[in-house]
Amino acid sequence: MEGAPRRIVTGHNSEGRAVISWEDRCVTCVTSPVQPELRSWEIWRTPQLPVEIGNEPDPTARPFEFDPSPGGAVIRMAVIPPDTPDLYDPAKITEYFESIGAAHHTTTTEHQAQPHPHMHRTGTVDFGIVIEGHLTLILDEGEVTVGPGDVVVQRGTNHAWSNRTDQAVRIAFVLLDGRFGPESGG
Repeated sequence: MEGAPRRIVTGHNSEGRAVISWEDRCVTCVTSPVQPELRSWEIWRTPQLPVEIGNEPDPTARPFEFDPSPGGAVIRMAVIPPDTPDLYDPAKITEYFESIGAAHHTTTTEHQAQPHPHMHRTGTVDFGIVIEGHLTLILDEGEVTVGPGDVVVQRGTNHAWSNRTDQAVRIAFVLLDGRFGPESGG
């Protein structure tokens, strides 16, 4: 599986014509000491929606943040390695979430009978697009295995991802900032 995703960013020249502003490999990447093969590259980030369309500089040239900006969006590409027994070690779960900047999202300590130790919930609507491999999406009640071309619309639900195969998975995530409504515990 290749490393950092290639990114082609378009813009406009002084005559208003469409141009390629730059082409590179994404450099803003988070890894975890608990699971070093896990990598998540930030491709683009918007501070709010609707987005002001212009020739702004690279919004990912900054330290990694797990959540999108308030009212904003972020797109990432992740490589998720196969599950290993140490991922289920309670002492490492907090370290894992802290290492990716998401300790405030873990729900493992809130609920005694979680279906997976990496259950978490974010105030976002996420689109997960599987590029390569197979992952299992685990919810409070039920699970489903997804593969290449499948799209998960994850609407602020308590969930975890499990790679029960022997191959790494590549998946893209688009996260939109949101707020919980009454039916979702808001």
